[in-house]
Amino acid sequence: MRWSASSTPRSTSSSTRRSSTRLLQEFKTDYNQTHFVRNPEFKAAADKMDGPLRQIFVEFLERSCTAEFSGFLLYKELGRRLKKTNPVVAEIFSLMSRDEARHAGFLNKGLSDFNLALDLGFLTKARKYTFFKPKFIFYATYLSEKIGYWRYITIFRHLKANPEYQAQPQFLNDWKAKLWSRFFCLSVYVTMYLNDCQRTTFYEGIGLDTKEFDMHVIIETNRTTARIFPAVLDVENPEFKRKLDKMVEINQKIIAIGESGDIPLVKNLKRIPLVAALVSEIIAAYLMPPIESGSVDFAEFEPQLVY
Repeated sequence: MRWSASSTPRSTSSSTRRSSTRLLQEFKTDYNQTHFVRNPEFKAAADKMDGPLRQIFVEFLERSCTAEFSGFLLYKELGRRLKKTNPVVAEIFSLMSRDEARHAGFLNKGLSDFNLALDLGFLTKARKYTFFKPKFIFYATYLSEKIGYWRYITIFRHLKANPEYQAQPQFLNDWKAKLWSRFFCLSVYVTMYLNDCQRTTFYEGIGLDTKEFDMHVIIETNRTTARIFPAVLDVENPEFKRKLDKMVEINQKIIAIGESGDIPLVKNLKRIPLVAALVSEIIAAYLMPPIESGSVDFAEFEPQLVY
């Protein structure tokens, strides 16, 4: 049987053209055209925001708008430079720039609800941009995805062929691992809970109860962690939350001392019993009876989405 070296490229090229044409038609259909619709609720919501939440949200809109506009500039330039060499791909990039511009415009209009606006035209004149040939962008993107694929698939195949390296019991099942597992869980949960309870404005601003939100995150994280860690904290025990709330109360007192007008020596003396009480609560939470969870056999484990 004879094989023609020239037949495969022609076939592949034809297939690529057909795929590009189908993709172009999807962009022309513009399924997202009616997705960006404003109504009076936008302005009303902006008017209700004040203080730190307002500032945080404005910064979010500014960053997002700038990022979308940067995408618009990139795709517009690609479309312009590819027009002569590959009209179909050029038009795809032009339509992608249309979408990015739409996103940026929508976000900028959102800023107007706060009586602000980004001068996006000024950004193109005031900033310096470095343009790369489209092929370099294709090469870089393709290579980064491919090298990631081969790194991970090689590790996967190695572990599948050598199951003794998959879940090493000396790292997961001894008594030290159980103590460390509980320690890291507690460190992460307490840090998040105390920090978030100092910044309740953001969560309340989007209609969330900070403590309920944090406990939901802690419980779900703990359940997922139990698949791997040999022991986890019993965070669903009501006593665990009571201890967290007590820590918040003590921490707030420590912060108040730091913000007082007392001299440093007096502040430190006042902090001592509170710090001792906080440490006592942390130790008590750590010593609560844990949940023995065991480790997952990675050879049999099938990844699933966890929400």
